[in-house]
Amino acid sequence: MITITEQACDKIKEMLAAEETPNLFLRVGVKEGGCSGFSYGMGFDDDQQGTDQVLDINGLKVVVDGDSTKYLRGLEIDFKESAMGGGFTIHNPNAIATCGCGSSFRTKEEEGKPNPEQC
Repeated sequence: MITITEQACDKIKEMLAAEETPNLFLRVGVKEGGCSGFSYGMGFDDDQQGTDQVLDINGLKVVVDGDSTKYLRGLEIDFKESAMGGGFTIHNPNAIATCGCGSSFRTKEEEGKPNPEQC
């Protein structure tokens, strides 16, 4: 369902190790908003819900809420180093339009609720 490159997995594991909260995992999701209609959410969590889908990707626990799974099929998360420090990139084959900020998108079937002020 989701692919996380080896470089991104290593960076996420490094970040998780720096946290002092036990049992943290990576939560990936989608919410309505952003300038294109939907926005990605990615962060650490320790509260798993009954409707969550749990994935093991290269030894990394990744949790996706049930409502977000349809928007994230085939998603790829990568980490790119650059002269300015680096950061995570997201490629979503379901997105037909994205925003210049890279964190907002819409799909062919659904537009979400665009909010240009959120970019």
